[in-house]
Amino acid sequence: MMHRAMRSLIREVLSEVAASGLPGQHHFFITFDTHAEGVDIADWLRERYPDEMTVVMQHWFDDLEVTDQGFSVTLNFGDAPERLVIPYDAIQTFVDPSVEFGLRFESHDADDDEEDGTIEEIEPAPMDENAEPDEKAEAEVVSLDSFRK
Repeated sequence: MMHRAMRSLIREVLSEVAASGLPGQHHFFITFDTHAEGVDIADWLRERYPDEMTVVMQHWFDDLEVTDQGFSVTLNFGDAPERLVIPYDAIQTFVDPSVEFGLRFESHDADDDEEDGTIEEIEPAPMDENAEPDEKAEAEVVSLDSFRK
């Protein structure tokens, strides 16, 4: 249930970006399993990233389409635009360092008691110290472990 809720949040954020673009200094680091069902990437990218791949959506991306199952986007890889199709279920991490927000989706082996794994909040890299004062956002990092019994 929590995985669905967090993936719904990602869908909502990406839908807003598709409609209005990235506001301010926002940018996303998205890590996904390149072999997950429904992932569609160029063969040369799958060969280069056989297990997982992290993409950055920041200055240049094109044709972002968001659906209930996932999203597709064209990104530039060394002046070679490539179309990526990424289902939400393939996403392992979703981070926006500009607001110090991140999600990590961990799955467990079938031997584990939990069906869908766990979700952990991850701490992204610190903000650029040379940024203007009004560009820095104060945020409180909350560990989800404090809510576990």
